[in-house]
Amino acid sequence: MKKHKELGLFSFFTGAGFLDLGFESEGFQTYMANELDRNFSVVYRYSRKRMRKRLPVFGLYEGDVCSYLAGQPNAGVLAEHLGYARKKMDLVGFIGGPPCPDFSVAGKQAGAKGKHGRLSQVYIDIICEQNPDFFVFENVKGLLSTAKHRAFFNKILQTVHKSGYATTYRLINALEYGAAQDRERVILIGIKLPLCANHVDGKTGEIRDFPWGQFIEYSKEDIQHALWPTVDMFQEDAVRKKPKGVIEPLTIQYWFEKNDVENHPNAEDYFIPRAGLRKMQTYAEGDDSKKCYKRPHRWRYAPTAAYGNNEVHLHPYKARRMSVAETLAIQSLPKNFVLPDDIPLSAKFKTIGNGVPYLAAKGVAKTLKKYLEEL
Repeated sequence: MKKHKELGLFSFFTGAGFLDLGFESEGFQTYMANELDRNFSVVYRYSRKRMRKRLPVFGLYEGDVCSYLAGQPNAGVLAEHLGYARKKMDLVGFIGGPPCPDFSVAGKQAGAKGKHGRLSQVYIDIICEQNPDFFVFENVKGLLSTAKHRAFFNKILQTVHKSGYATTYRLINALEYGAAQDRERVILIGIKLPLCANHVDGKTGEIRDFPWGQFIEYSKEDIQHALWPTVDMFQEDAVRKKPKGVIEPLTIQYWFEKNDVENHPNAEDYFIPRAGLRKMQTYAEGDDSKKCYKRPHRWRYAPTAAYGNNEVHLHPYKARRMSVAETLAIQSLPKNFVLPDDIPLSAKFKTIGNGVPYLAAKGVAKTLKKYLEEL
């Protein structure tokens, strides 16, 4: 029997900690987290206190990630913390999802030269300088689907290969892991060559046997072939029975009930329009095809929970927008994950929308842990 390995983490671009929570649920221990946005940091601390989860060993550093680059003030501190963690853990890795608007297919396509896009290179540089045993890099699907962004992604691969990492990557969908949200993300994983040398293609530097499919709950084929409802006339507080042929755990209604959203502390946190109520009522339940106003169907999964850029998501059967509690449920977070009252409502939705769906994070963590323990 393989020895159980103690796995440590350093988290970058932490946000409210959704990715961290997924990894911690699978036994990883977080030693340090980093986040620049003040509101995200407030949520991180508050939510963990509510969930009775400890802060990382070295706490949450609120500051620019660039300060960890070689020659910058915190590079030595990071190296010291990493050395300490290595004495306690069998393996220590970095996880992070650099801000992604510059790679988004719906964004301005600034790519690696954009204000946010350059932070992806910063994260890779920190990895190569500090040499953790493994790393996880999360970003939007545009990194693979757009030619110039794909060229940057290939450059990332070349860089980490030269620094002694073997890699594997996949375009995952949160639906595969049980979240009721159609959200695709690129997950790139790197592992130091001495750990996995017998599992690597010598020409490409790719890990041959990484078990991406081992802990997927629902295949893309099953999701595609389910008998999802399309649209129904909007009727406020109408009751609609679950149709035959849907995958119930992937429906919004399932998660609303699972998280008891009507009694959640953030149940009343939603925008009340000064105008436009009549317009809201004209959108059918299940009409989520438009860029701005989207009303998902209760017996179907939600579109990506992104509420910036004038994108408005309406409640399936109420004449209002989605609440914070409902959006947390769509992100598959535990129902005891709560946002504080003392940050703006817009910041609450930005915090939620920027996070990795909890069950997707948990699924990736479980897969990586299984692989590392079998090396």
